[in-house]
Amino acid sequence: MKSTFSSFVLLAAVLLFQGCASTPKQTAPATPDETRAYFEVLRSDFNTAKVRTLNEVMKLTPSEADKFWPVYRNYERELAAVGDRKLALVVEFMRHHNAGTLTEQNSRDLAARWLQNVQDRLDLWKKYHDRISNAVSPIRAAQFLQVENQIAIFVDLSIASEMPLVNATQK
Repeated sequence: MKSTFSSFVLLAAVLLFQGCASTPKQTAPATPDETRAYFEVLRSDFNTAKVRTLNEVMKLTPSEADKFWPVYRNYERELAAVGDRKLALVVEFMRHHNAGTLTEQNSRDLAARWLQNVQDRLDLWKKYHDRISNAVSPIRAAQFLQVENQIAIFVDLSIASEMPLVNATQK
């Protein structure tokens, strides 16, 4: 599992940091539509790697796969919505940070929404752990959670490493 997950982490790092490495070369800011399209391509590549990792780690039997993948596809749709909200929060924070408009009020609002986003992901994991436990088995549900948690830790760390610190002198 370690080599499979290490390969996944390497691929995810390339996908996540590809945009960071190319940013200085841009002469004009991307439009929201271009940014969204780029994000969707990255998400698609990322999800493909995730499915490959789940296949390698879980080694589902054909019968288990028939039950697992439809549940997983629903999970991914719901997770995408949580991810979209997280991306919107990051964009909003960066906009305030770059413009010097981070106030106590919008900081409070962003923090509350960020914490809700974390709770939404946790609630989603609980919901789909139960669904996978019932559809396939509790062991398969535990494997699913383990992979999802490891991927989420990596993604969260990647985001955190790119975020500027809140400037305490801003008001």
